[in-house]
Amino acid sequence: MRPPIGIALVRDAEILGAEPYFHDLIVGIEEVTLPEGYPVLLRVLATRAEEERLYRAWAGSSDVTGVLLVDIDEDDTRPALVIDLELPAVVVGPPVAENLMTVWTDDDAAMRLAAQYLVEQGHAEILHVGGPTHIRHSLSRRRAFEQCCAEGGVVARTATGDYSRASGEAATSAALAAHPGITAAVYDSDLMALGGLDASAAAGVEVPDGLAIIAWDDSTQAQLSTPPLSAIARDTRAVGRLIGRAMLDVVAGAPADVRHAADAALRVRRSSNRDEAVT
Repeated sequence: MRPPIGIALVRDAEILGAEPYFHDLIVGIEEVTLPEGYPVLLRVLATRAEEERLYRAWAGSSDVTGVLLVDIDEDDTRPALVIDLELPAVVVGPPVAENLMTVWTDDDAAMRLAAQYLVEQGHAEILHVGGPTHIRHSLSRRRAFEQCCAEGGVVARTATGDYSRASGEAATSAALAAHPGITAAVYDSDLMALGGLDASAAAGVEVPDGLAIIAWDDSTQAQLSTPPLSAIARDTRAVGRLIGRAMLDVVAGAPADVRHAADAALRVRRSSNRDEAVT
């Protein structure tokens, strides 16, 4: 077995354990890399500073073959750091450096699918519960949501969570109390959308009659919730395979480029439609 591919995540371990996204992503990556002898090594850290110290340690050893940079910030220092350290890397997110291999999912287009659907359903005031806005994909989704609502002539309300179920519940409870005209919500993770269901139940708001809900990532938890959650769906394992191939190409000396994942789809289920829908 060769040195692994490193992923460092600044996340609460409890949230990460409940969220299936990274598990599915790593499964997809290893479908490509394990046959070539490269497993994935996941480290969960508390701060960006710890993450950067880890990269320096990895660069001074043979502990990893390369790293995957995720959750790209607005003023992210990690791309420049790995270039300076000559540490092979793939950016999983928007392009931030011409000389780093990048795999990008179009979050703007995915958000538009959700927001336009809700506008077309006749909702006049819609909530977006997003992830931390210092992360570029979260901010990108927020801007696309606000723009789509403006184009549709509807009121956009926004709140921020940390991807946990509890944060989704708290954000939804606060938004419904402050803005009783909200009749629909889209969430940046399935866990936060499940929290939205919890908040709706506590407030006596029926889903979907009083609040239509759309989740993100379309996990099994979303599909088996009551009611089943409509969701932005992307083949996460396929994205992982794209990332794995990109890393193998980096190791082989291929020039950097930007590789785009397949477009997302909107799976409409009971949580956003009074009629049972075919997904």
